[in-house]
Amino acid sequence: MSLTTASIILIIVAFIAANLPWINERFLFFIRLEEGAKSAWHCLFEWLILYFIMGGVALGLEQKAMGQLHAQDWEFYAVTVSLFMVFALPGFVYRFDLKGHLKKARLRHSRGH
Repeated sequence: MSLTTASIILIIVAFIAANLPWINERFLFFIRLEEGAKSAWHCLFEWLILYFIMGGVALGLEQKAMGQLHAQDWEFYAVTVSLFMVFALPGFVYRFDLKGHLKKARLRHSRGH
């Protein structure tokens, strides 16, 4: 597999990973919470864990492709966390805005309005 193909696959997987905490109802993907739905803090914690996991995968890919890891300054990490935030926007909007609107629309439709 070429480096370009691996990079594209990594970006797609990162996009999916950034949205998983906002779409999945289980905490850390396995634990069902007694209160019902996850809070925003649970989602944010999962999102942060997935950011570090994706960073580790990216480091492994760099090591394998280049044979060494290049030193990065704080700007690199600021950009990657910002990009991961942008990737998470569709899932965030779905959870905290669209999901409520869809639920209301289903209730109106089931009542016959």
